[in-house]
Amino acid sequence: MRRVLIWAPLALFVLVFGLVASGIFAPGDRVVKSALIGQPAPAFTLPALLPGKPGFDSKAFADGKPRLVNIFASWCGPCIAEAPQLMKLKAMGIEIVGIATADTPEAMQAFLTRNGDPFSAVVDDRNRKVQFAFGSAGVPETFVIDGRGKVTFQHIGYVSEDDVPKLLEALAAAK
Repeated sequence: MRRVLIWAPLALFVLVFGLVASGIFAPGDRVVKSALIGQPAPAFTLPALLPGKPGFDSKAFADGKPRLVNIFASWCGPCIAEAPQLMKLKAMGIEIVGIATADTPEAMQAFLTRNGDPFSAVVDDRNRKVQFAFGSAGVPETFVIDGRGKVTFQHIGYVSEDDVPKLLEALAAAK
């Protein structure tokens, strides 16, 4: 019995080490998916963040036309990385509604001047209520909204060139 007690701490250490190592080398899926997939987009009315750009009311989602909703910010590095792809999508005729979180008009105008402006509307979600209503935990994040106002697809993180075909496929399926 005494022999077992002597080796018990070492066995416990090996067991704990094995559990920690398995979590490091094979982590689980840590992406937080929106619970809104397949559900109506949250109801909101947000004012324009910039002069010359319209505000947006979520009732417009039910106009029969699918569109992208991009939740972003001028202070977001990955948002700069996705700007060229969003400009390509705009050039293809895709409407993109920008929901600017925790931002100011001055910073946003400078961001769009430097990186291009793919948005039909840039709305002010300064307090992040709409961002959180979409189930978004960070920026950037992009959603496909079908022509009936239902959330059909969520892309977490910046939109890379490799992600554009997936977004186009999701938009085509949302018609």
